[in-house]
Amino acid sequence: MPVQTKICGVNNAAAIDAAVAGGATFVGLMFVQKSPRFVATPDAAKLAVRAESVQRVGVFVDPTDAQLERVLAQVPIEIIQLHGNETPQRVETIRTRTGRPVMKAIAIGDAADVTAAKAYEDVADWLLFDAKPPTSGSLPGGNATAFDWKLLTGTKWRKPWMLSGGLTAANVAQAVKASGTVTVDVSSGVEDKPGHKSPERITEFLKTVRAL
Repeated sequence: MPVQTKICGVNNAAAIDAAVAGGATFVGLMFVQKSPRFVATPDAAKLAVRAESVQRVGVFVDPTDAQLERVLAQVPIEIIQLHGNETPQRVETIRTRTGRPVMKAIAIGDAADVTAAKAYEDVADWLLFDAKPPTSGSLPGGNATAFDWKLLTGTKWRKPWMLSGGLTAANVAQAVKASGTVTVDVSSGVEDKPGHKSPERITEFLKTVRAL
């Protein structure tokens, strides 16, 4: 089965175009203001139009209903990604209110975190496993930090899932082999500085994944 890729935190036209041309399955638009990858709603709407051939994911951290309604009214988003401390109940509520599939990001540090993720299987359409952020960090994701991918080995999930956290063209093959994932998510690993995607690195990453 071919490995699929999500290029997350895309906030300029050149990066969007590179993701689409390189065969990405998903692109992520970041609606978290404190992130260096934040994109304002009007700009996100323009970028989303350039990515009509891929699945567009809106990334939120503990969003209010009002924020979701405002963004979804302006930006064509196929999937809502929740990357905060949303409970299973909140995930279910957002999924029902918006009518959109929901992806829940789970921070993984040890085997107990993997077990705890099972609570989201009944309410989320996708799961995304990311590394726990450093204690000094203020962002829940995009920290160029990996976790022990073997923690996921052999675990069966009833919902599709993505692997994220510190992935680069240099280590993605190892990550896929260790975890067993068929979908990977990259953000900082295709940047030349925090918040600025490199079209060349996006192209290289997607080429590497296609060869797996």
